[in-house]
Parts: sequence; structure tokens; C-alpha cells
Amino acid sequence: MLLITTLLTFALYALLILVFVRAALSWFSPYPNSQWQRLIVRATEPVLAPVRRWVPPVSGLDLSPLVVTMAILFVIAAIRSIG
Repeated sequence: MLLITTLLTFALYALLILVFVRAALSWFSPYPNSQWQRLIVRATEPVLAPVRRWVPPVSGLDLSPLVVTMAILFVIAAIRSIG
């Protein structure tokens, strides 16, 4: 059980880092033009797209990375309290 929670926590932290990188990239290069930028977009889009349907942009600012970050941190905290 400990191995599963450790792997899940590691995967969630990796996703959290990818979401941060994608948010930072969107400020500097909104249109991915390199292979690694497209890879980050393809890895995070399945998580961010459903949130975007429910949370509309506020003054043109996409808040879906913030919502996903909060959800990931909440799940990590819940996993740590169980284990």
C-alpha cells in the first residue's frame, strides 16, 4: 500500500510541475512552437480542458491551472493523511 501511495504522490507532483511549466510558458509563448512545448501541452490538456468548461476566463485570464493546482495539492494532502 505504501508503494502505491508513494507512486501516486510522485505522479501528482510531476503533473503539478507540468501545470506550472505550462502556465509559465503561456505567458512567454502562448503558441507552442517546439516539440517539448507541444509535449507539455498534450500532457496537461486532458486535465485542464474539463476544468476550462466549468471555470470561465476572468478578464481574459485562464484560471484552470490554479484550480487544478489546488485540486492536486488537496489530493496529495489527503493521500498523506491516509498513509
